[in-house]
Order: sequence, then C-alpha cells, then structure tokens
Amino acid sequence: MVLEGQVAIVTGAAQGIGRAIAQTLIQEGANIVLSDINLPKAEETAQEISALGSEVLVIKADVAIPEEAEQLVHRALEKWARVDILVNNAGVTKDALVLRMRKEDWDYVLNINLTGTFNCTKASVKPMMKQHRGKIVNISSVVGVMGNAGQSNYAASKAGIIGLTKSLARELAPRNINVNAIAPGFIDTDMTRGLPKEIKDNMMSQIPMGRLGIPEDIAHCVKFLVSEEASYITGQVIHVNGGMYT
Repeated sequence: MVLEGQVAIVTGAAQGIGRAIAQTLIQEGANIVLSDINLPKAEETAQEISALGSEVLVIKADVAIPEEAEQLVHRALEKWARVDILVNNAGVTKDALVLRMRKEDWDYVLNINLTGTFNCTKASVKPMMKQHRGKIVNISSVVGVMGNAGQSNYAASKAGIIGLTKSLARELAPRNINVNAIAPGFIDTDMTRGLPKEIKDNMMSQIPMGRLGIPEDIAHCVKFLVSEEASYITGQVIHVNGGMYT
C-alpha cells in the first residue's frame, strides 16, 4: 500500500489503459478520481475497482474545456483536500492521410490529447505547489516519437505532450513536483482489437518481442513513476513498447 492516503486523478479512466492505471493505483491504497467523458462506463468501472479498497469519485469531464478540468480538481479538493497524483491519459484518434484530414479532425485530436493535458495539469499544479509535492504522468505514444502515416494529428499531439512534459519538469522541480511521460507502443485494447488483420500483422512485425503490450504494462510503469522510489526521476520519457522503438 505504497500510496495509502494519497489522491490520484486519472483521466480517460473508464476503460483500457486508464482503467488499468486506476485499478493499479487503488490497489496501492490511493483514493481515485476517475474521470471520463463516458459517464455510464466510468461508473461501471468505479463500481468494479472500488471493491479493492480505497474510495473512488467518478466525474464526467471533457478535459479540452478548461472549466471542466478545473472542476475536476475542485471536486477532488472538496472531498479529500489534496491532490497528489495526476495521470493525463485521456486521448482520442481521428485518423486520415493529411490530404484527406479535415481541420475539425485535427482540432478535435489536438484539443483533447494535448490541450486537455495542459488544462488538467494547470489546474492540478496549484494544490501540488501548496503541498510542495506531487507526481504528474502524461501518457504519450510511440507514434509521438517515430510518427505514423495517417496519424499526423495524433502524432503531433503525442509529440507535443513530450515537449510539455520536459518543460513542466524544469518549471516544477523546485516545488518537488515530478513530471514524466510514458510512451506506450501497440497495446491490446478495444481499439487495436478492432483493426483489420493485415494492419495488426504489420504492427506485430515491428515488435521484436513478438506480442502486443497489455494495459497493465503501462499501469505498472505509472505505479513506479508515482512512487517514492522514483523521486529523483523527472522530465523523462519511458518507452514501453516491446522494443519497437529504441
């Protein structure tokens, strides 16, 4: 129970990687603010993981809207009077080759993935600075470092998260706030399961370990980065990709 008594906000936590992160942190004793735009799914997840011990507060929030990101943090402070951990996991895709990509699809992905990370971080940093401690983990992607045809908007948003992480780490280190990023490779989620076989085969051919990752691979990395054992690690990008990108 290395996180007992701490409060963790996890965005995009209703399913997939976000759900695994929330479940892992609650198993370590943290109280969880489980945020997602899909409220019914978020409530279902909360009911399942709350049986593991600590408290779960479910909040529907569109992280692209600053006021909703602020409300997310405000509700956490109302309930527990502290915010110790923020995991910026909320993310979307809207894939297309650049010649076919609509401006609204570009904006949609950048607003949620990158601006949403900024909004939640800005809101969370205030109580963390007062506490003189905090841990922020931003979920980027292997696509943000190596690119991918047909995903220029997604790749740009995830690359932007890396730049944001490194800048924030320098800004916040004097206040004892660690900021790191995780860049997952191809992870076995509902999104990847729905891909055509030829695309999945091509993905597998790029992974030296010969398998997709699982959401728990990312969750365990988050658990380490928010622990005291990682207190001297900040501004880093941890690649969890089975050797796909080195």
